[in-house]
Amino acid sequence: MNEWPGSDNRDRYGRGSGAEPEGARAMPHVRRGGPHGPGGPGHGPGQQPPEPPLPPHLSPRRGPNVPQQSQGYDQYGDGPGHGPGHDDGYNTGQVYGGGGGRGGRGGDRAQRPAPNWGRRIKWTVLTLVAVLLVTSVATYFWADGKLRREVDLSKVIDRPEAGDGTNYLIVGSDSREGMSDEDKKKLHTGSAEGKRTDSMMILHDGSNGPTLISLPRDSDVEIPSFVGSKSGKKYAAKGRHTKLNAAYAEDGPELLVRTVEHNTGLRIDHYVEIGFAGFAGIVDAIGGVEMDIPKAFKDKKSGADFQAGKQTLNGEQALAFVRTRYAFAGSDLDRTKNQQKFLAALANQTATPGTILNPFKLYPTLGAGLDTLVVDKDMGLFDLGSMFFAMKGVTGGDGKSMNMPIAGTVGGNLRWDKAKVAKLVEQLKKDEPVTVSGNE
Repeated sequence: MNEWPGSDNRDRYGRGSGAEPEGARAMPHVRRGGPHGPGGPGHGPGQQPPEPPLPPHLSPRRGPNVPQQSQGYDQYGDGPGHGPGHDDGYNTGQVYGGGGGRGGRGGDRAQRPAPNWGRRIKWTVLTLVAVLLVTSVATYFWADGKLRREVDLSKVIDRPEAGDGTNYLIVGSDSREGMSDEDKKKLHTGSAEGKRTDSMMILHDGSNGPTLISLPRDSDVEIPSFVGSKSGKKYAAKGRHTKLNAAYAEDGPELLVRTVEHNTGLRIDHYVEIGFAGFAGIVDAIGGVEMDIPKAFKDKKSGADFQAGKQTLNGEQALAFVRTRYAFAGSDLDRTKNQQKFLAALANQTATPGTILNPFKLYPTLGAGLDTLVVDKDMGLFDLGSMFFAMKGVTGGDGKSMNMPIAGTVGGNLRWDKAKVAKLVEQLKKDEPVTVSGNE
């Protein structure tokens, strides 16, 4: 007989009659033994039947509000260690507190580890760097594939020895390639077939700062012996003198490089040429170029019509500005000064973080320029970038800009001052500060 007060002599499995502590909810105790205890009918010695499953209305996290279980004894024994059928092992009810303690769901939330912000920031930075790296590599190959490497300097014969620094021959041609009739009319380019050099400059990039030297297209030069760029035939020198831009018209970039090297003694390392359409496109892509024009002028042939003062030139205006020739009394020299001034300003505004790091400016600028840019076969994007930054240095005061020294005219062409040219070339080859001055 069960001696507990209030017992109804039924099998309660140790269920007490005490009141439940306030606010506590407990899982019910689960007996390990069956109604007949371990070793009962149907079970071998030492074996225990599986624990019965929890009632379906209970969950592992929360049970109903039931009376707290007492530490009852097996009905087949009087206490621990009494009777062969005794089993004092039972599942202790897990209390899931609903009171003010730290148990329960509130306690779980409080015990969660704090976010590791240092780790999150590190992975965010690494992800951004990876995206930037992939984008940069993709942009490099995209832009590199657009370069038109059409000039083969290996065809140039009898070349001078290389000196220190890098020498670029920069050519602006009047090529109308890719332009519609409407574009030609708008940009006042005319409809002449083929292409001619509208401007020529030597840019020397060395340890003493960049030097930009304009070569007037009316310069009197000797056409030397050369190998035809397409025919492969060698043409002997005949002592023939002509304007510098005629060399380009006769056999293209290779003969122009050969003629410049022969008449100066300076080796050209890279060749860069841009046509009308590409020039105007670059200017428009960067949003225009700010210029300070000291004196108002007009030119019907180029379409120029400028007032004095600071102003932002779009592509059409910029092309008119660098092509204007007949508005000046100083022949081609005044035009070359404007070309130097504008190209330096263009480079200064293009080679900036605001353009390079802004995809909405970078890609249109590269697309506009690279589609019409013609370079030598050995030139890469890094060489092109170095050239632009060197031109930017000219504007920033780190370098020098000048015209080729002129000693007079011969047959209507501009004759170079041979003594000054020789000294200038010597200083460039040795990468020394340039002390020679050109015609200002």
